[in-house]
Amino acid sequence: MKIGIIGSGFVGSATAFQLIMGGIAHEVILVDKDTARAKAEAMDIRHATPCAYANRIIAGDYDALRDADIVIFTAGANQKPGQTRLDLLKINAQIFREIVPQVIKYAPHAILLVASNPMDLMTEITLKISGFPKARVIGSGTLLDSARFRTELAAFLEISPESIQAYVLGEHGDNEVLAWSKANVGIINIHQFAATIGKTFTDDVVATIDDNVRNAAYKIIEGKRATFYGIAGALGKICHALAMDAHSLLPVSSHHGSIESVHDVCLAMPTVVGRSGIIKVLYPDLAPEEHSALDRCAKVIAEYTQQILAEF
Repeated sequence: MKIGIIGSGFVGSATAFQLIMGGIAHEVILVDKDTARAKAEAMDIRHATPCAYANRIIAGDYDALRDADIVIFTAGANQKPGQTRLDLLKINAQIFREIVPQVIKYAPHAILLVASNPMDLMTEITLKISGFPKARVIGSGTLLDSARFRTELAAFLEISPESIQAYVLGEHGDNEVLAWSKANVGIINIHQFAATIGKTFTDDVVATIDDNVRNAAYKIIEGKRATFYGIAGALGKICHALAMDAHSLLPVSSHHGSIESVHDVCLAMPTVVGRSGIIKVLYPDLAPEEHSALDRCAKVIAEYTQQILAEF
């Protein structure tokens, strides 16, 4: 599988490393306006291939994306102090106006995978600019947030996160919805499992886990200025599902004609992902307060979406 990555910064380069070392892609193309950075990242990662898979990684221009199966978007500006979300959105929307047409010129049959922030909104913008079917424009969604949720639950319950099924839905951001009502260990409800081992999800425990999940990025950025390993792992997981036609159930972001009381919005829901992209979206029966939170989340995203698309 040939995978292009637009942007060779922290996220782009970490994702390239994940794809190469995991054997997910046989060829990775790094595209960046900073060509020296892209070439250096490709060279550095190439030196790791003898320790994993003999896969190819190069830096190139957009024409090197010809016949790519997947193109991942990690390019864009980061939010600066005092800058509003809409300000950031306008900047990154303009960047995407320039790069998306270049990508689809050379890779018209690719799956477009968006990780640039604000991710759900940038997924909608990519869909609008590309004109692709909505099944082929995917945002990284809340897969990373869900991984954080599972990690926190596993630490409290002292079991492997692989044994936990738990999802964060909606926005990849402050309004995300932790679906506590659907969290399970195997086939056992998370609260029932906790009781069997003598633990309780008190209000304080729930609040701490919620804070650690919802504000994880802020805490990581405070310590190391950027987050990139977690999202690289999430993007690798999505690419694996696409490459292997795995029909994996992942909380990725895609366009929904209707969700709760809101129409035409991109956000994350449990989604079956395979070689053709979005295969099926599931709409679980959540607790009443979770449905309300998801509705509020969708309304916030829809408001920003309408504002930015009005300029297109």
